[in-house]
Amino acid sequence: MRLYDTFTRSLVELPPAPGPVRMYFCGPTVYARAHIGNARPFVVGMWLRSWLRATGYEVTLVHNITDINDRIYDAAPGASAELAARATEWYMQDTDDLGLGRADYLPKATEMVPQIERFIEELVDSGHAYPVDGDVYFRVASFPEYGRLSGQRPDQVEEQEPNPLKEDGRDFALWKANKPETEDTWWDSPWGRGRPGWHIECSAMAEEIFGPAFEIHGGGLDLVFPHHENEVAQSRALGHPFATIWTHNGMLRFTGEKMSKSVGNVATIREALDEWGREAVLVFFLTASWRKPIDFSEETMAQAVARRDTLRNAFTLPAAAHEEGEWSRFAAALEDDFDTPAALAVLHDWASSGRLELLRRGLAIFGLESLAEREEAPPEVVELAERRASARAARDFETSDGLREELAALGWEMRDRSGGGYDLVRR
Repeated sequence: MRLYDTFTRSLVELPPAPGPVRMYFCGPTVYARAHIGNARPFVVGMWLRSWLRATGYEVTLVHNITDINDRIYDAAPGASAELAARATEWYMQDTDDLGLGRADYLPKATEMVPQIERFIEELVDSGHAYPVDGDVYFRVASFPEYGRLSGQRPDQVEEQEPNPLKEDGRDFALWKANKPETEDTWWDSPWGRGRPGWHIECSAMAEEIFGPAFEIHGGGLDLVFPHHENEVAQSRALGHPFATIWTHNGMLRFTGEKMSKSVGNVATIREALDEWGREAVLVFFLTASWRKPIDFSEETMAQAVARRDTLRNAFTLPAAAHEEGEWSRFAAALEDDFDTPAALAVLHDWASSGRLELLRRGLAIFGLESLAEREEAPPEVVELAERRASARAARDFETSDGLREELAALGWEMRDRSGGGYDLVRR
């Protein structure tokens, strides 16, 4: 299997099965209800784990929770711990409702502060970091490869976290001194009371679980710089190989613009699930390459609903036999940089040709096996369908059409059989 690697700007082969394949995907910073764009790295990571396991790999997926961060302190001065705990619970509920399960490890930054402190001490002792008035900064000049992941020259990097006491404007914080007036969460350290910086948290969490080397590091494209660039510097400055392949999913855009809380054009995961349902949300994410932007709108979600219904309705039709080797078309799409739009096209082909066994197997990779399950209509829907059948038999088409609209409003479609009778299908 080949995946595009941001570090080398090329497709890179995974090691042969069974691997292992160890994957670390950056999770949310928990200060509000997560928007639908936050679901994309989670979904991509879970799907990739599902596919690799189906093809014989031993896979471990880590999806972290960033519950120490400036955004949390800014959102709830003096009550950041309570907000982080509540927002973490929201995120777990919302991603659970996507129906893909959970990552193998869900570490929180607050659970790993001692490991983070030890990591920082190593960097200070080796000359790659220095303390200043309670803060500790990474010395960017000590790592000549800085900027390679993001494609920036070291002399082009803009200042991070301004502080006149830093040696170099590019240096970034590993540890931040506590500000009692705004920050209620802190830990004692060799440099005084404070808390970790954002970037060191992920390096420490990934290496605590996987050790100094692992296969895949994932996250949104917006994390390439500075977050992932700084992770590379921290870990490789100590001689740790860290991640072999860097996968960055494209951003989710709302009506053509990047979706973000800061500009207010946000739909949350919860809102999307409540309005469209988990299956439509998952089909929506299938429609674009994981590396490309994806537009979220009423129109694109309506298209996802139509695709979902096509796949589900295939299971109301007679099944056809499939030829040996047809699965290879689906596999080839996913083996080539995890091309979900091509895989989705194969699923639709199987749906239209009645290859239901293959369709069911393929849907299961993406957590969509529920589309193959026939849902029993509730009694009130059956009663409407019976009344519509009677109206049609009496050639009372006005009543029949009205009852059809009532069924549609309840989310059901009544399909008349050519030889008599009907089927009720969830829309």
